[in-house]
Amino acid sequence: MAVPTPHNEAKPGDIADAVLLPGDPRRAAAIAERFLEDAQCYNEVRNMLGFTGTYRGRRISVQGTGMGMPSIAIYSTELFRFYGVTTAIRVGSCGALHDAVALRDLIIALAAHTDSAMIERRFKGITYAPAADFGLAVEAWRLAGERGITAHVGTILSTDTFYDTDPEVTEALTKHGVLAVEMEAAALYTIAAAHQARALCISAVSDHIPRGEAISSGERETGFFTMAELALDVAVEAADPQ
Repeated sequence: MAVPTPHNEAKPGDIADAVLLPGDPRRAAAIAERFLEDAQCYNEVRNMLGFTGTYRGRRISVQGTGMGMPSIAIYSTELFRFYGVTTAIRVGSCGALHDAVALRDLIIALAAHTDSAMIERRFKGITYAPAADFGLAVEAWRLAGERGITAHVGTILSTDTFYDTDPEVTEALTKHGVLAVEMEAAALYTIAAAHQARALCISAVSDHIPRGEAISSGERETGFFTMAELALDVAVEAADPQ
């Protein structure tokens, strides 16, 4: 397959080697407007907006991916396989599971458990453990500490189910130290590994599932920008050694 792809109208060279991946394309536009210099929109297919600009002198793109593992799998595969992306950092929201985690905290996901058949069918019976790039995770942890941002490092669950969670499963996950739940990281980590690329998921806690707590939509936007700026600095500070 050549570029443009079925889901991205970008031409060769339009997309940087480092990309931030928010689920919401409107947040991709907001990040580009707020942080990137000379940002140019390279994709409007299906309204899944993508932009490239510069941040602290480094060329960086931001691409919306939609919700769930099938959607992020499409965009990350095309970015890695056809557009030369080598570093991808997901910036999204998550629901906390663990007592130590509070609203507005950040989660740096070292690995992502999943209930998705996408991962299982790829490995034909092997329970594969999708993991983040260690260098990106360490840099995110270091920068968060320097800035006084409360961040937790550990495992998360990437699920196909948004509603109707099973309390027994939630209890078991919490007992085994799982920090939070979201819907994309496991697919991103797996696809990055298949393409010898680097990936990280940083998530802002928008709600706490066992406690029934949630922040407002306005607060989500504020917290999201804090996380986005952290991710951008990780992309700059942890530049691909290759």
